[in-house]
Amino acid sequence: MSRLWSRLGARTAAVALLSVGVAGGFYLGENRETQQQALTEQVSLEVDRADFAYQRERQAAHQVQASKQRAAEYQAKLRAVQAAKEAAERARRAEAAAASRKREREAANAAAKPYDGPIPASCAEYSGNRKIGCALMIDKGFGIAEFPCLEKLWTKESGWNHKASNSSSGAYGIPQSLPGSKMGSVADDWRTNPATQITWGLGYIKGKYKTPCGAWTYFQNNGHY
Repeated sequence: MSRLWSRLGARTAAVALLSVGVAGGFYLGENRETQQQALTEQVSLEVDRADFAYQRERQAAHQVQASKQRAAEYQAKLRAVQAAKEAAERARRAEAAAASRKREREAANAAAKPYDGPIPASCAEYSGNRKIGCALMIDKGFGIAEFPCLEKLWTKESGWNHKASNSSSGAYGIPQSLPGSKMGSVADDWRTNPATQITWGLGYIKGKYKTPCGAWTYFQNNGHY
């Protein structure tokens, strides 16, 4: 609206100037026609200048508006691309999490392999996972005198339950491996196979405490091993 009024104002001023010239022409005598023509030409020139300035201003405003629109469209495209990337990343993470949960369920549901190794006569008095533990302990080179220590240690830790899980620490299995996945160094069935867990636990004890009785003594003094 302001531009329109600027244009109209220029034309009005030019017409007013022309009118003044006409009125003053009555007093110009014999030069009236010549001066009137000059005044008309001057008014026409001013009108053309005003119209040119108006058109130039209008074009500049249009260019500014077009630039703003292009910038807004570019920003919208950037936001759309970023949103697409974030959605793809969320989908990838969800897919990976679902695959991980599936693998864990399949591993947890897998049937534990029965222990089919020899059971020494000295281990006959035990049953279940304790009998497996006794047999494997002797197989690893420990004397039968060590088993009472091992039996007490893992009774405290897990009750010899190969599915025992500590929700607060994440420890798992008969030896309460932390995390449980450490037992995967023995076999992939560490979640369900007591023999795998016991084998790992005996290796851990031998490497850190030398014997089951050494581990049991440490446990009694510190509340953990």
